[in-house]
Amino acid sequence: MRTLRTDDGLPLHWRQWSLPVTTAARGTVLIVHGLGEHIGRYEAVAQKLNGWGWHVVGHDQRGHGASAGARGDVPCDERLQEDLALVIDELRRDPQLGAGPLVLLGHSMGGLVAARFVAGGLTANTAGQLPAWFRPVDALMLSSPALDPGLSAFQRLQLALGKALAPHLGVGNGLKPAWISRSAEVVRAYQADPLVHDRITPTTARMIVDGGEIVLQHARDWVVPTLLMWAGSDRCVAPSGSADFAEEAPAAMLRAHCFEDMYHEIFNEPEREQVFSRLQAWLHDRFGE
Repeated sequence: MRTLRTDDGLPLHWRQWSLPVTTAARGTVLIVHGLGEHIGRYEAVAQKLNGWGWHVVGHDQRGHGASAGARGDVPCDERLQEDLALVIDELRRDPQLGAGPLVLLGHSMGGLVAARFVAGGLTANTAGQLPAWFRPVDALMLSSPALDPGLSAFQRLQLALGKALAPHLGVGNGLKPAWISRSAEVVRAYQADPLVHDRITPTTARMIVDGGEIVLQHARDWVVPTLLMWAGSDRCVAPSGSADFAEEAPAAMLRAHCFEDMYHEIFNEPEREQVFSRLQAWLHDRFGE
């Protein structure tokens, strides 16, 4: 198992689906997975991308899968962006993976992390400096991103209290496995997966809330070509977050589509080929054959 080590000493599990060295790749897609899951659940997505001529890389985010860290926790708000920068630096050093365009593909919380990462290029501090973790990427693909977790006023109050009193206490995330997909087979596999967990801490929840607000605040200034696809019948995140971003972002930078009847994991729905078709078409339009 290949691992990367963060600057605070955590090993991160790295997964790679590379094309043969004799094959001319179009570039590399870096997948950022969602809350409670792991990169191994993206085997089918990676195989599709390989078939279209792309290398694929992904990592288990800290506190997830085979990576270290308390389950569902982050030390601070921008830690996942710092980890993502580490992965990007590593793949860019690879003569095969770093040779072509780099595209981020983020799902759910991973979509929030990826979008917040891209938004880092629009968030210079008062001294005019970009975040230390910011790295330019060539394009972004988002699947049901957690731009709005859909918290009620009472849940926001609970979050504020939890963040103040026990910021790193892991609790159940309240998401039901049946909400991820209308496929019973997908739900059963998710429930039986030993690397899946349901933990979240107030610090992670606050990171998701604040990160989504930052992304939406900068939607009008978006400069990275983006494909946004989301589930209209999502109960894990609020579909309105994606709809709001689609309404605000410049049309020249964004292609957006809502799959009205789908549940959260659009790549694992019975009609997944519709999603893959749009993904492939957008990659073709952006990067050609």
